[in-house]
Amino acid sequence: MKTFTIHTETHSAMIDITSDVKQVIQENGIKEGFVIVQSLHTTAGITVNENADPDVVIDFLRRLDEVYPWEHQQDLHMEGNTAAHLKTSTVGPSQTILVSNGKLVLGTWQGIYFCEFDGPRRNRSFVVKGVQA
Repeated sequence: MKTFTIHTETHSAMIDITSDVKQVIQENGIKEGFVIVQSLHTTAGITVNENADPDVVIDFLRRLDEVYPWEHQQDLHMEGNTAAHLKTSTVGPSQTILVSNGKLVLGTWQGIYFCEFDGPRRNRSFVVKGVQA
């Protein structure tokens, strides 16, 4: 298992971590199997989505804000980030991706994203565990 630390610069962001996941596959010599990618935070998730058109990320984050607005005056959670917790639960904290012939099994336009919902943060972490089948 390998731990990665990243810094986020905005309140909400989707950071393409596909190359980090590929690095783990190569380092561990995984030819056939899968990888698990997991965020170590309750306000940051992991998703697989389009990585060709940057507008998809903008729209994705905007639509989540529409569903879970930051109007937290009535939230009881004292940190005021209940919306970030809801977004993470919706997106999910982890993804499992197949590996075949030493490569991630992703569609042409798919990438793996670390989703920040409560930034900016100096030290965000996610782990990648590769499993040889």
